[in-house]
Amino acid sequence: MRCRSLNEYLRERFGTKVYKISINAGFTCPNRDGSLDTRGCIFCSGSGSGDFAESSEYSITEQIELGKKRVEAKMPSGGKYIAYFQAFTNTYAPVEKLRSLYSEAISHPDICVLSIATRPDCLGDDVLDLLTEMNTVKPVWVELGLQTIHERSAEYIRRGYSLDVYDTAVKKLKSRGIETIVHVILGLPGESREDMLETVRYVADSGVDGIKLQLLHVLKGTDLAKDYEAGSFKCMTMDEYVSLVHDAIEILPKEMVIHRMTGDGDKKILIAPLWSMDKKRVLNELKKALT
Repeated sequence: MRCRSLNEYLRERFGTKVYKISINAGFTCPNRDGSLDTRGCIFCSGSGSGDFAESSEYSITEQIELGKKRVEAKMPSGGKYIAYFQAFTNTYAPVEKLRSLYSEAISHPDICVLSIATRPDCLGDDVLDLLTEMNTVKPVWVELGLQTIHERSAEYIRRGYSLDVYDTAVKKLKSRGIETIVHVILGLPGESREDMLETVRYVADSGVDGIKLQLLHVLKGTDLAKDYEAGSFKCMTMDEYVSLVHDAIEILPKEMVIHRMTGDGDKKILIAPLWSMDKKRVLNELKKALT
């Protein structure tokens, strides 16, 4: 099966291997500061899905340099990097603060892409203007956490916005020429295989540039963990997941970039599924299924 991987896309675009550096800029989220809720999404860890980001105690430049050191053995002759603002909601701050943080990242000579993870309901026109401005300096990617199109699941995970908010955000981003990637969680409690494929199909039809398929992880300290430990749901087996990803990718347009097929759960706080800890094996199984 032909699919367009992120690694392939980056090599085509930049002519070299490109690594992602996860950044924690010290943001919060409307699901945590009381604007919508104080508990966060049901699956979200205390780090706001930024378990692999550097500490926000470091400046943006310091975090980039630390990230470079992590992979320098793989890049002996130097290389290019994506500055990935990952933890919490990375457009949820006054525009001048955002401008300062984004500018520091995008001005680093080794950064070739500014990637910003956020919520569709945190993209006001002033933020969109800033992103458009930054996109004239270096490519800007916006990663939207959709997770599911099903309202019952959205309520369960405490997403905090309706599907039409996502639709509007995508239209605005694409009208400004900003590359848009969408996060989808596979394995949410109560969702059938067809429910999950419906979400993938919706994303495929929405005109975005890329997708991240994320295996549901149950992490310590989350409300999802409480439901799992109470026996409210079961996680998928590896075989079920691999089969689902195969069918999901068949739905996607051939030109859509697949930024992720599984994802990592921090092993220190991962409760389930434990098979996902062997990422090499999972990726090998996915590769076999897709060839």
